[in-house]
Amino acid sequence: MKKHICLIILTFLLPFMGRLGGAFAATYSGRVVDEKGAPIAYATVYPEIAPEWGTATNNDGFFSFEANLVPDMKIIISFIGYEKLTIHANECLVLSPSTGEPEGALFVLKEQPIALQETVIAAKPSKQKNKRKQMAALLHAVYVKLEEEFPDNNAQYQVVSDVRMYCPADRALEAKNAENSIWGMEQMIANIVVLPEQAREGRDSVQFQGRYCKRFFDAQKRAQADSILAGDAIERLEKKQKEKFMRKAANAVDSGVVVHRALFAMGNMRYDFEQTMTDTRHWTVSNESEGETVLTHTQKVSKYLGLFKMTFSRHYIVDSETFAVRRFSEHAEVKVTIPFGIKLNAEQLQMLNLVNMGEQQIQKFRLKKLRGSVDLNTIYQRQDGHVYLLEKNMICDAHILGSKKAEIPLMVKATQRVTSLRTQDVVPLTPSQITRRVKRDIVEIY
Repeated sequence: MKKHICLIILTFLLPFMGRLGGAFAATYSGRVVDEKGAPIAYATVYPEIAPEWGTATNNDGFFSFEANLVPDMKIIISFIGYEKLTIHANECLVLSPSTGEPEGALFVLKEQPIALQETVIAAKPSKQKNKRKQMAALLHAVYVKLEEEFPDNNAQYQVVSDVRMYCPADRALEAKNAENSIWGMEQMIANIVVLPEQAREGRDSVQFQGRYCKRFFDAQKRAQADSILAGDAIERLEKKQKEKFMRKAANAVDSGVVVHRALFAMGNMRYDFEQTMTDTRHWTVSNESEGETVLTHTQKVSKYLGLFKMTFSRHYIVDSETFAVRRFSEHAEVKVTIPFGIKLNAEQLQMLNLVNMGEQQIQKFRLKKLRGSVDLNTIYQRQDGHVYLLEKNMICDAHILGSKKAEIPLMVKATQRVTSLRTQDVVPLTPSQITRRVKRDIVEIY
């Protein structure tokens, strides 16, 4: 994660997603709120067997989509920071007692028990002094369990990956009502094949195939964000030029795949643990309730005369008796100063296209300063006696300063959930499957 952290902060930046057309048998609708009754905007709602039929809630928490589902078919409702809610299709077909017409049901999401950074807040320092030998023995016990539980066989995942972008103009508002500042979301359905035997430097080889993509956006907030991110130049464009620019930006290069692939690849727990376990000086241990122990590795990096600084923490939440890792979280803070700026490579420039910067601005952009933080949570599942990925949650809060006074304030939240897992007869993806352009639809929500 260290050498990719700046690229990852640049990566999670998007304008967003679309609707599947066609005639369907029924309309499924409802409203998604939190436990206080506040609406949750941009929660994803989709049938478990066919995520491409799903949609996102609007700013008032309402959703509606058409599909041909049997009554007991499962529908998933999810949003980062909340527990995934599984309902049945017939629960979205509630009839009004007064009119007899369909009306949406109310669905309440509970806060996720493993919220980002909770481990840091909840952990209490152990009264026992952490001696190096004791720490080394504990780290060794955890590593033995990691080797036992994390398989070296191929695995194929299907995931639903959501990336939400927050409007820079709403920074002041975010402190009071962060979710209302979301201006767009991209959802991608993808197949991912993990090939441990083809790994380099102990990391898994990850193949990513985007299958289908939607970009949802709020027109008013999006226009505001486009104006800010593209600078004053967009305001000087003629109407036809502006419309052309907006259409091109909405269907930007296929760099959305980079975003979702990077989210899956972040946090290679077993590899990182192996690389850091030998030096006990950077490790601390603390205890939580319910038989869990938190192992924390903290590292500070300063390079190039202090022009690159990073503080990086990994938290391994392990079972106090079996030493099995239950959850894993990471936190990184980065500051980069480049005195004369640096020209970005083709892939990095492609990422800037995702924030709707114009082509001329992108080509002239030189990165001069970057500061930000990334928090990542990883949750696991067990299958056939082994441990596999189940869910990842990520928050990125960054500020990018380039040449010509080009500033990009950025907040992104992302979640990636596994909808199916196969561990038998898994074969690598072909080059054409990996490189095929992903179908992308654009949907405006109200």
